[in-house]
Amino acid sequence: MESKNTTYVKQAAILASAMIFSRFLGFLYRLPLTHLIGDEGNAYYAAGYQIYNFFLILSSAGLPAAISKMVSEREALKRYRDSRAVFRVALTLACVMGMICSLIVLFGARVISSLTAQPLSYYSLLMLSPTLLIVAIVAVFRGYFQGLGTTKPTAISQIVEQIFNVIFSVLLAYLLYTRGPEFGAAGGTAGTGVGALAGLIVIVIIYNSNLPRIRRITRRSVPRQESEKSIIIKLLQTSFPIIVGTAVFSISSMIDTFMIGQCLRASGAFTAVEIAEKFGQYSGKYIVLITLPVTISSAMATASVPSIAASVAKKERDAVNRKINTGLRASMLICVPAAIGMSVLGEGILSLLFPGAPGGGELLRWGGVAVIFLSMAQICTGMLQGIGRVKIPVVGAVCGALLKIPLNLVLISNPAINVIGAVLSTLVCYIAAASIDLYFLIRCTKIKLDFGSVFFKPLGASVVMGIIALAAYKVLMTLIGSNLLSVAVAVACGLLAYGVIMILIGGIRPQDISGLPFIGGKLRSLLGRRSISLK
Repeated sequence: MESKNTTYVKQAAILASAMIFSRFLGFLYRLPLTHLIGDEGNAYYAAGYQIYNFFLILSSAGLPAAISKMVSEREALKRYRDSRAVFRVALTLACVMGMICSLIVLFGARVISSLTAQPLSYYSLLMLSPTLLIVAIVAVFRGYFQGLGTTKPTAISQIVEQIFNVIFSVLLAYLLYTRGPEFGAAGGTAGTGVGALAGLIVIVIIYNSNLPRIRRITRRSVPRQESEKSIIIKLLQTSFPIIVGTAVFSISSMIDTFMIGQCLRASGAFTAVEIAEKFGQYSGKYIVLITLPVTISSAMATASVPSIAASVAKKERDAVNRKINTGLRASMLICVPAAIGMSVLGEGILSLLFPGAPGGGELLRWGGVAVIFLSMAQICTGMLQGIGRVKIPVVGAVCGALLKIPLNLVLISNPAINVIGAVLSTLVCYIAAASIDLYFLIRCTKIKLDFGSVFFKPLGASVVMGIIALAAYKVLMTLIGSNLLSVAVAVACGLLAYGVIMILIGGIRPQDISGLPFIGGKLRSLLGRRSISLK
């Protein structure tokens, strides 16, 4: 029988697999998209998307976590009628909030885009406005299923959504680019709406197929104990701090959207096209790349909310401590080596991915390590939400954002630093937020965090990995001059070194990967035999 901890890791692994696959598809379409619209078009695409993302957070960001938490608590106590009521109330609330935000973006696109240094993002905003309503509705279904203890519907809908997004983003960008890069960018964002609609259709089909079983279980429940009014109040109380905390991080991105162009323009050292290109490199390459490995922590955070909330509701203190250590360790096992790898191979990676527009490698070199702290902030946020301390991540995010603004002003305005200043201020922002969140997570739960396994072992192995990968890349570039082969071999050597070192020092444990779909059991058995032979 699977342990509860293994089930939690497996659900996170399913979601992480889907998110990674979706991100991979996202990379595939960003390659031809960047080739079509270039760094300048990327600037318009990213500026519109950042503004859209902020309104998306206002309309629906807190709903999946809040719904999954409330549903899992009621399911754990066998209050199935109240669980269903949470879903129905949340769906109504999402429709209202999604419609309001959609209309604001639709009718305010001209004014909003004019406030940025990229006014041509107006067309992208127009294309993105209806997507806000669609995604808000999808968020409710995903949060409900996660509260029921399964991430498969979310995973399936995400994959379908991204497939449609990839196809239609590239197709529409290709058809519209002949009118200018701003229209190509708008075509790319239009694909986001098509993908969201496909994801909604799929998850509704899954929901309807499960509806008879849900109704049978609901009929066996105790009578309703909560009114719609009390559910709305609890839903808002739970989701509002989550929305605020997430919005602050989005505001951090919006700060860059508004400040990078203005600060570069104030320096007087760059033309309008150069400013757009630098912003495009930062938002369309650096931000996209560092968020890829953070997909793991995002999945762990998503899975941790209902899982930890259920353990809290049952007063299972040991289970809460175990899940926190497991989640943090699993996240750092991936994100620490990814951060080091991006820092040492950044220029080669960008040249490989974007041969037509390879600029921006220095951004990864200076800011790749931000992956670690962004990941830590995200998973700690999910865990704090799971134990009911939803206000703490808001404090961490606000502190990070407050540090970012003056740093942007000083660093970006310096022509010698320019857009690297945004990278450095982002790093400081995430360090502050992650440190605050981790401190209060330990303090509130009184857990005994295994710092060695969570942080020090992955960091030590990753540093050695980085040295080996960089040496392999430099040697091969000198000998054969092929960036493709050099990056491929360097990555392979680095991954092999990291895996071997982590196994030897006990940094990878059987339970860390036992929940992985399809291959978890075999890998656990292999590591188990290896650990015995080392004793």
